[in-house]
Amino acid sequence: MTTPESTHPSTHEPTHKATPADLEADIARQREELATTVNELTEQVQARARTTARQAAVAAGVAAVLAVAYIVIKRRRT
Repeated sequence: MTTPESTHPSTHEPTHKATPADLEADIARQREELATTVNELTEQVQARARTTARQAAVAAGVAAVLAVAYIVIKRRRT
């Protein structure tokens, strides 16, 4: 069995034997990067959801205005 080795991110070639402390530090760094990525994606999804909700509210408002206008016009003709 071989000892895990750390790799340089751009080449993926072993640079030295990784110690447990190196591995723990690498895992902690990767967790932080993943958390940042998840937070950024969450913000994007929430922004899209807010936009969609605004568009739905505008569409409902337009539909309500059209319905009222239809009723008013229909009553005036009778």
